[in-house]
Amino acid sequence: MKIGALKETWPGEARVAMTPQSIAQLTKLGHTCVIEAGAGEAARFDDALYAEAGAEVLPDAAAVYAAADVISKVRAPEMAEVAHVRDGQTIISFIWPAQNAELLEALKAKGATTIAMDMVPRISRAQKMDALSSMANIGGYRAVVEASNNFGRFFTGQITAAGKVPPAKVLVVGAGVAGLAAIGAATSMGAITYAFDVRPEVAEQIESMGAEFVFLDFDEEQTDGAETGGYAAPSSPEFREKQLEKFRELAPEIDIVITTALIPGRDAPVLWTKDMVEAMKPGSVIVDLAAEKGGNCELTVEGEKIETANGVTIVGYTDLPSRMATQSSTLYATNIRHMMDDLTPEKDGVINHNMEDDVIRGATVTHAGEITFPPPPPKTKAIAAVKKEKVPEPTAEELRAAEVAAFKQQTKTQVGLLAGGAALLLLIGSIPGMPASFMQHFIVFVLSVFIGFQVIWNVSHSLHTPLMAVTNAISSIIILGALVQVGSSSGLIALLAALAIFMCGINIFGGFMVTRRMLAMFQKS
Repeated sequence: MKIGALKETWPGEARVAMTPQSIAQLTKLGHTCVIEAGAGEAARFDDALYAEAGAEVLPDAAAVYAAADVISKVRAPEMAEVAHVRDGQTIISFIWPAQNAELLEALKAKGATTIAMDMVPRISRAQKMDALSSMANIGGYRAVVEASNNFGRFFTGQITAAGKVPPAKVLVVGAGVAGLAAIGAATSMGAITYAFDVRPEVAEQIESMGAEFVFLDFDEEQTDGAETGGYAAPSSPEFREKQLEKFRELAPEIDIVITTALIPGRDAPVLWTKDMVEAMKPGSVIVDLAAEKGGNCELTVEGEKIETANGVTIVGYTDLPSRMATQSSTLYATNIRHMMDDLTPEKDGVINHNMEDDVIRGATVTHAGEITFPPPPPKTKAIAAVKKEKVPEPTAEELRAAEVAAFKQQTKTQVGLLAGGAALLLLIGSIPGMPASFMQHFIVFVLSVFIGFQVIWNVSHSLHTPLMAVTNAISSIIILGALVQVGSSSGLIALLAALAIFMCGINIFGGFMVTRRMLAMFQKS
């Protein structure tokens, strides 16, 4: 089948849904590609690169619609574009079906199959197609770039001959994909970074990236997890008031605020109020990634950068991914290529639109003359934190009883092993014609096994890896026997014993050295 990509008509949109690199991958699936002339120019992919990759460059959008079986876009088709759609054609783009009921009706009337990249379910298998996360990742990074561009100082602290420069303090509100990308960028630039999220379970992720998690002194069960789909659940009024109180406390100290709290299909919650802005220092910067849905900052102006009376810059740009068009186009085109991979399971260029597949069904919003939005819940659980059941702490009496029971069981096991060993020795010793020297050596071997097990096998794995602990136990069994035999009157036995001691010594000491080197890998220099 032919897959086509169009030049975006949305004002300021620089992304493109197909790149020369993705064309090569689509060709391997058995498809051919066509693209509108000039579609990739704003993302620095000229027509010659597409032609070199094997795509046919067509003069306008009408020609692409007429030639292609699948149309890939970034922005949702406008009504004027829907007029070109043919019956049975597949449209892949951001659709936002909850907000575009009229568009869904128009695509349904055309008999088109529509795949909304913003509706890809958030399950593990679908991460490679998750265009929302791809674009959020770029948005979070770009937010820090915009903040640094509008901030009048270094991010990192410096001590120079001219004086000391303190590091910037950055607060990231929301630790989703965009928030984590912002944390990583701010931390790498040397800023002191704080982060807040209503889900305490993300604290480890935040701290692992070098930021400090802002905790609230508030107990509320509903904040212990996430909604289906991996987004934060709405907070109660009591929790919200505690949250705003914490932000008011932080506002005078923070130089840069990056807000990322937004759930697709909902208005953005106001988290940074007018009085917080007024409490910030002159020269501070707020970058609001939720500006398109009203903004997390009360004073945000959608699509614009403003400066307040007290000198705080508020950036409300809604096209941050488009400001990094080359990178965002590459990631988005890869998301679409993976979607086509699922739609072409046989890699023969024939689309199999399997509505039993969780990912395909979840992303499909019109199909076979019907509107299929909203989709049923996926059979596979979404990527979300699972609430852990609280296990009560055992009492002192219960711990003591457990210790006594474990000791009794261990004693029974040891007595049973000793009795079995003694019976085995008596049985072997009673065999007619058994030489006395064999029994002597056999008893030495048994004692070596017992001592090796007790001394080495039970060594804590915090000092050894489990494999090292086991190999050292075996080596110790051998070396104990060799130590007994090294003084033998037989030259051959003494030689073999000496070799055994040497080789086992290498293994034992080498095990400790390897373990030490492994532990050193996790120590900061």
